[in-house]
Amino acid sequence: MPPSFDLRDEDDDDPDFHRAGGGGAGGLRVLRSVSAPAPVISPQAFRLPALRRRPAAAASRSASVMLLRRPRRWLQLCAGLVLGLAVGMLVGTATRMPDDIGRQCSPSDGTGPPPGSGPAGVAQFAGSGFGFGFGYGPGSERWTSPPSPPGYGDEHDPLHLLEPGSKPGGRRGLVMVGVMTADKYLPTRAAAVWDTWGKELPGGIAFFSASYSRPPPNRPDLPLVALKGVDDSYPPQKKSFRMLEYLWEQYGDHFEWFLRADDDVYVRPDKLEKLLRSVDSSKPQFIGQAGRGNQEEFGLLSLEFDENFCMGGPGVLFSRETLSRVAPHVKHCLKNLYTTHEDVELGRCVQRFAGIPCTWSYEMQNILYHNSSGNEAFTGNLKHREVHRAITLHPIKQYRHLYRVHNYMGQLKIQDSWQQSLSLHRDIVAMLELLGHNPARADDVQLAKNVPLFPAKRGDRDYLGDSALLGKPPSLNKYRPRCEAEVLPWDFISRSLFSAGHSNPRRRIESALREGLDDVVREVMDMINAFSKQRGRVIEYREILYGYHRLNPLYGADYILDLLLVYKKYRGKKMTVPVRRHAYLQQQFTGLEIRETIDGEEVGPQAPPDLTQSAEGDDAPGQPGAGASFREAFENGLLRIGDALPAILGRDGRGEEVRDEASVRHKTINFVLPLAGRFSTFQRFVSVFEEECLKNAEQVSLFVILFPSEQEVSVNETVSLMSSLQRRWPQHRLAVVPVFDSFARALALEIGAAQVKDGEDDLLFFVDVDMVFNRATLERIRVNTIRGRQAYFPIVFSEFEPATVYRDQGLTVAPNHFLINQDTGYWRQYGFGIVSLYKSDLRRVGGFDTSIRGWGKEDVDLYDKFVASMAANNVSVFRAADPNLVHVFHIVDCDPDLEPSQLKMCKGTRADTLGGVSQLAQGIFAEGKAILDFAKKRRSSAPLTGGAAAPGTGTGAGLKGPAS
Repeated sequence: MPPSFDLRDEDDDDPDFHRAGGGGAGGLRVLRSVSAPAPVISPQAFRLPALRRRPAAAASRSASVMLLRRPRRWLQLCAGLVLGLAVGMLVGTATRMPDDIGRQCSPSDGTGPPPGSGPAGVAQFAGSGFGFGFGYGPGSERWTSPPSPPGYGDEHDPLHLLEPGSKPGGRRGLVMVGVMTADKYLPTRAAAVWDTWGKELPGGIAFFSASYSRPPPNRPDLPLVALKGVDDSYPPQKKSFRMLEYLWEQYGDHFEWFLRADDDVYVRPDKLEKLLRSVDSSKPQFIGQAGRGNQEEFGLLSLEFDENFCMGGPGVLFSRETLSRVAPHVKHCLKNLYTTHEDVELGRCVQRFAGIPCTWSYEMQNILYHNSSGNEAFTGNLKHREVHRAITLHPIKQYRHLYRVHNYMGQLKIQDSWQQSLSLHRDIVAMLELLGHNPARADDVQLAKNVPLFPAKRGDRDYLGDSALLGKPPSLNKYRPRCEAEVLPWDFISRSLFSAGHSNPRRRIESALREGLDDVVREVMDMINAFSKQRGRVIEYREILYGYHRLNPLYGADYILDLLLVYKKYRGKKMTVPVRRHAYLQQQFTGLEIRETIDGEEVGPQAPPDLTQSAEGDDAPGQPGAGASFREAFENGLLRIGDALPAILGRDGRGEEVRDEASVRHKTINFVLPLAGRFSTFQRFVSVFEEECLKNAEQVSLFVILFPSEQEVSVNETVSLMSSLQRRWPQHRLAVVPVFDSFARALALEIGAAQVKDGEDDLLFFVDVDMVFNRATLERIRVNTIRGRQAYFPIVFSEFEPATVYRDQGLTVAPNHFLINQDTGYWRQYGFGIVSLYKSDLRRVGGFDTSIRGWGKEDVDLYDKFVASMAANNVSVFRAADPNLVHVFHIVDCDPDLEPSQLKMCKGTRADTLGGVSQLAQGIFAEGKAILDFAKKRRSSAPLTGGAAAPGTGTGAGLKGPAS
């Protein structure tokens, strides 16, 4: 059915209104397309003469007088109506276009001339990704539709942009946002806005661009309005004014507020809604960041002393009343431009026809925030007060950072939800105590009969949390140690961080702690200034004078901070004075969140496949073995049904191997072990490897990269031991690769990686001969190493020298290598030599630097390569402490011919392995006089060359390293 149109006269001097018929003095303009129940007369059949405008009331009064004075006019009018209806029915029947012909006239490939390029004018209406276009060619006898891109068609209603509650006849929406963009930015900036904050608005949004713009292929649902007669030239004055006119004509009755925005601005919908609901939209309001031009432009913008304009970048808000006064005069404002600045001219137009300036509120500088850093704006740290307080952030020139900012704002929402959850749990605990219930039994409390307080029980996905733990009020005494060993020590915070139990007692504040302090201070200042406006004062943060910090893994982080603040009173007697405030704070944890993943992909609740149905939906042929096996495994409630899935399902519909728990556990781990001498240590490694891997039928292989040693001649013994191992386990690949060169670990690992063929089983585990491990380590390697996505650098536990740790027992070897505490060893956080990765990922980052010779540095180089190429290759680095991967103590021999950086690293590692802080303290107490005598002698004598200690100093192996 062809559409009908509402018609009206327009000014003859407006060049942007296309006239139907090509040459008449009158004209037609498409205002709105609606479904017509009956055919209509083609406008091609009429020539409307030019009309001289007169007041509507006068015209109506004149017509009534004429009809009363001349009764014959009634008969003529009635006859004309009857004749007109008859002619209309005949012409409408002849010009009716079937639906299939209409579809043929509107191809979906997007080809054809742009709107307005044909011999006749085209009136186009586009909205929310759908446009309406109709052309009238010379001699045409029926409606035709010009070629349109995909997503544009006659059957769509442009009002589908509106929220359901804001359509005609419904409740008005809160805000309609018009985003000014350009055709070249549609796939990037516009798409980013639509993907982020554009879909969270309490209202509607549309993107306005040139008349030839079409939705990009990557976002066919983009709500695009191609403004008729507008291009993407700069300055965008015409685009801005036409956009406001369009918004008023189409959505003026459906929204309370209208926001003019650029495509490089980020809007926080929740804060925008809070602001707009606090302002009366029935009054003329023009809200934005007020400006009068920069220093060079001051006095050149034709502004009166009391006039200003709203800067367009951070966004401009119009109430419905303001837009109703300005929109009818858009053409006048376009014809009377004084400058090339779009926002200046818009402010002048609002001042003239709405009678209001842009709001002078200084607070708008922070609410509608503009960063003057240009292209680098909002690319760094986002934890700033300005970012947290702002409703809009401008400019975000790099569209990818729109997603980054959006994710950060999502994190803030999550933190707010956590805080609300904690408050509710505390209220629940308080009420349970008042009602005489035990908070520890909150899961069993019922609000009414068969109405539990917590419907989801512990272990369920929707469980709301343990109120007994989360509902405790803030306190530094939540955790009560049972003995002296469980007392949590405090770290002292000043210019540096001081820790009694750390191997480096004085050190710089770590980035994680510094970030936590920033969060705590920001929250504290927000609470202090929550009612600053009512009290006429504001308190600003300066610095932390000193503080204390401790971490409780069960409850959270505790802080005692002494803050230097500045008190500013701006109401009444003004004053500015420095003040100090002592704050006791706690960042409470909200419980553990556990997420099950397989090779990095989250495993969610999935319904079991129906093996009795074929792909076409028909009954599949009988498969008693597979179907019964799966059904039995599922119905019996087995937790580890992954073992049965590969045999049942084989491969998925895309031809890819199904990822399940069993496939992860069956990954083959290729051990690569560089070795030079040290046969006795190698015997221990082979014993552990055979006991934990081979006897348990683990999918493993071992490649020993053997170098000659100057300290011992054990090549034959090493080969014999490996040959014996191979004879006992012929099903495993166990090999020795001899290298006739001086030892270089980087070269050894490259040679070992070359022994493994590229393919599914190229998981490499670079290990040292001093390591002991068990099967739990193998499981962590398989789970944490993901091809093309993640390399695993485990943090190993390194033993102290047993002669120092077990001095009282007289032991020289640790009785239990897996005894993990601060007295037996330390976590080697800065060691990267033990690594698990895929060969393809090793090649992707460039492999090892084989020019590095001797001890160390090759592992740090590889780690840096992974970190540097993380963005390009999308292979992340995962680090975690592995309590089942232990580095057994041995004396570190540092070659004096090493490079200075390698020699320094080697000596540092040797000193770290001699003992911990507690052993040093015990030695000082036991041998205090000897230590003091040595210190006095060292201060009085010249510095020793090479950093070595004087012979004969120190009283034990545990004291030689630290004392020297």
